[in-house]
Amino acid sequence: MITARFIKVACVAGLAAACVCGSAACSSSTTSGLTGGVAATVNGVEISEDEVTTTIQNLRTSYGLEDQDTWGNYLAQMGMTPEELRTNVIESFEDEELQKQGAEERGVTVDQADIDAVVEQIKANYDSEDKWNQALEQAGFADEADYRENVNDGLLREALLESFTAEDPTDEEIVEYASTAITFDVAKRSSHILFDPNDQETAQSVLDQINAGEIDFATAAQEYSTDTGSAQDGGDVGWDQLTTFVDEYQTALDGLSVGQVSELVESDYGWHIITCTDEFVPPDEITSIDQLPQEFVDSYRDSLSQEKQQEAYQTWFEEYKESADIVVNDPPEGLPYMVDMSQYQTEDTSEDATEGESTDESAGSAEGDATADASAEGESAEDSTADASASSEGESTDAETSGESSAEAA
Repeated sequence: MITARFIKVACVAGLAAACVCGSAACSSSTTSGLTGGVAATVNGVEISEDEVTTTIQNLRTSYGLEDQDTWGNYLAQMGMTPEELRTNVIESFEDEELQKQGAEERGVTVDQADIDAVVEQIKANYDSEDKWNQALEQAGFADEADYRENVNDGLLREALLESFTAEDPTDEEIVEYASTAITFDVAKRSSHILFDPNDQETAQSVLDQINAGEIDFATAAQEYSTDTGSAQDGGDVGWDQLTTFVDEYQTALDGLSVGQVSELVESDYGWHIITCTDEFVPPDEITSIDQLPQEFVDSYRDSLSQEKQQEAYQTWFEEYKESADIVVNDPPEGLPYMVDMSQYQTEDTSEDATEGESTDESAGSAEGDATADASAEGESAEDSTADASASSEGESTDAETSGESSAEAA
C-alpha cells in the first residue's frame, strides 16, 4: 500500500540531503486542478479530495511525470489505473487517521520537545532560513508548521507501536531464530583507531608504537581515535555480522586473525588501525543459547521482541479498522491525474488481448490472466514507491549513524 504523504515521509528523513545545494525548486503546480470536496470519512473525520490530489500530483512531480502521456504510460507500465492509485492513497490517509484516533483512545501522545528536537536536527543542516524554506518547498511542505505536523504524525506512530507489549522471547524461540538467522561461516569482532584523512603520519606513528609494544591498542584508541563513539570502549565496534562496515574496513578485517593488527587502512572517514578481538564459528546445529555470543543472543532477542510487538499492534489495528465507520466517495469530475487508460496499453497487455480474441474460452482465460497480471504489477508499483521512501530514510539513518562510529558504512 502506498504510504500516506509518501513523498513527505521520505523527506522527513532525507530532507537534509535532498536540497542542501540549493538547487532550483522542483515543485509542480500541485494546487492546479483542485476540485474541493470530501474523498472519504473515517469515523466522521473528513479526508479532503484536495489532499489526495496534492499527494498524487507530488508523486508526478517527484518522478517527472507531469506530461499526460508520460503519466499514462507510467501507470500502464505499473499495471495501475488512476482510480486504483486514488484508492490506495485514500486508504493510506484512512490508516493515518485511524492511528491518530487509536492513539488518542490509548492515551498515547508526543511531547513537543521531541518534535522540536527532530526539526532542529534537520534544520541545522541549512545555513539560512531561506535555504531551509526552499528545502521544505522542494519536499512538498507548505511551511515549517506543515513539516512539524508530519514529524508529529511519524513520532505518534512510533509511540503508538511502542504502547503494545508482548511476552519476552523464550530461549527456545531464540534458538529457533538463530538457526535461520545465522547464514555465515564466521563472525569477527573488532576494534579500531580512527585518524583524520590528513593525519596519516600520526596514524603510522601510533601503529609503530602498537607493534613495538610501547602502547596497547585500547589505550591508543582512547588517546588518539577520532571515533568518539568507540574510543572509550577501547575502539570496540562489535561484530561484523551484527552491523555494517565500509568495504575497506571489512576487507581488512576479513584478513585478520584474532589478536592481529592491520596495517593502515584508508576509507572515506580517514585512516584506520584495526585489530580482530574475537571470532565466532557457528556450530553445525544450534541447540542452546549458550552456544552463541551474548551479543548475538541480545540482538536476536531484540529482533523477536520487535516482531512480537509488531504482531500485537497489527492485530489490534486490523480489528480497530474493521470496526471503524469508513465511507469512500466516488471521484469527482476534473481530477488532474485522471487519464483514459485505454490509450496506454503496454505490449504485454496488448498480447494478452490479442490472444484472448481467438475463442470465447480463451478470452475468458486471457481476461483472468490480465486481471491477475495487473494486480501483481499494481503491488509492484506500491512496493516500488515504498522502497523509494525507505531508501531515503535509510540514507539519512546511515548518515546519522556514521557519526557515532566511523567504521560503519555511510
